[in-house]
Amino acid sequence: MAIKTQNQMNGEIRDREIRVISSTGEMLGVMTPQEALRLAEEENLDLVKISPNAVPPVCKIMDWGKFKFEQAKKEKENRRNQKVVELKEVQLSMTIDVGDLNVKAKQARKFLDAGNKVKVSIRLRGRQMAHSSLAKDVMARFAEGLSDVGVIEKPMNMEGRNIIMILAPAKK
Repeated sequence: MAIKTQNQMNGEIRDREIRVISSTGEMLGVMTPQEALRLAEEENLDLVKISPNAVPPVCKIMDWGKFKFEQAKKEKENRRNQKVVELKEVQLSMTIDVGDLNVKAKQARKFLDAGNKVKVSIRLRGRQMAHSSLAKDVMARFAEGLSDVGVIEKPMNMEGRNIIMILAPAKK
């Protein structure tokens, strides 16, 4: 059975009996679709099935165009208020110095304060692969320095030649 996302309205309503709600929100009772459609046409409005799974189905007399417009307006407002969490990336190196590490930590702190996640990565080159434990130490120091604003969402792990860790903003 396919779920129909579009509401049935006016002549599309084929049920034997329907419960009708007026345009003012008042319950008019159970009647045939023909009677309800006649009432809707008297008010120059549409008869729309709003609850098809109820027994009997519930229909409301309303201005369909206005209803669709208001729904679209609400959706637009909800999208505007929605916070999109981005994944920002900070790249370190295994041989990074303390000052440079602090600069990168400061940048990551800005990202975490803004509510974004931070992907921290170290790319190992050549002989550095043999000493991956040193890179993991750098990564651990970095995470420890940001422990007040961020929590480790995905712990560090090797993916090919890269060591990757993801930090998420700490709950306030």
